[in-house]
Amino acid sequence: MGRLYLIYRQKQPVEFRFPLWRLAFYRPNDDNDGRAAVTDKYLIAQTFYAHSTQLLINAANVLGKQEDVAKYSTLLTNIKSAFVREYMTPTGRLVSGTQTAYVLALQFDMLPEQLRAACADRLVANIRDYGNHLTTGFLGTPYLCHVLTRFGHNDVAYDLLMQESYPSWLYPVKMGATTIWERWDGIKPDGSFQTPDMNSYNHYAYGAIGDWMYRTIAGINSVADNPGYKAVVIAPKPNGKITSASAEVETVYGTVKSAWKLENGLLKLEVSIPANSKAKVILPDLTKEIGSGTYYFESKI
Repeated sequence: MGRLYLIYRQKQPVEFRFPLWRLAFYRPNDDNDGRAAVTDKYLIAQTFYAHSTQLLINAANVLGKQEDVAKYSTLLTNIKSAFVREYMTPTGRLVSGTQTAYVLALQFDMLPEQLRAACADRLVANIRDYGNHLTTGFLGTPYLCHVLTRFGHNDVAYDLLMQESYPSWLYPVKMGATTIWERWDGIKPDGSFQTPDMNSYNHYAYGAIGDWMYRTIAGINSVADNPGYKAVVIAPKPNGKITSASAEVETVYGTVKSAWKLENGLLKLEVSIPANSKAKVILPDLTKEIGSGTYYFESKI
């Protein structure tokens, strides 16, 4: 269980405190040409085929089944080679130029390493072309901000998080939402409702942004080689759009907490690590290993 609190302010102070938890793509005015964000379904399937295979490799490694590691590693290489042949030009342009296509290709390492940064730039250009709006659906949204942060575009991820107009996470908030909707515009700007056969007002998918918020804004990260939060990495990546954040994660060892604020050019961070756990704190001018307890750090930003 976890809690993450941010304060979002408009001209009139407004506070929202809810767990930021379908629409397959963004298609303004039912346009299938030019401005539509329709992603080739076979391209999508290939990326998740690779992802599933990588999970098998990871499991085989943990279980010590090296024959399976070799078998599925060969399969993964073939899957990615087929992806490059079928869906990518020699310069790294994908047959579907959508945000979802680039997000999934980058998230699951489908592209040659030397082309990934340029593809991330194409993703950013697409976001900017849509006026700093996301156009992803159920499959691309969970990874969108993670990919942006990973490839050095954390500022763009924050721009998307704080975008207020449709489609965005804050659009439903401004329309009075206290839960996550199935569609970005479950209630339209004119107050009318989307089609009732696909218009849930308590739906998980877009709340996947919460994972990025915990890991990037609050900076609470688990460690794959030491699972269950036995080891933790605290590495918040603040941005001027948010001046403070606080998050807690209840683990089997106790509560992990990260709370920070920006003040006078400093990042002021308080961290709590439960008993029998350890953490590495990574800040712009500081890296420190700590044990259980409560700690306070300051870092120039």
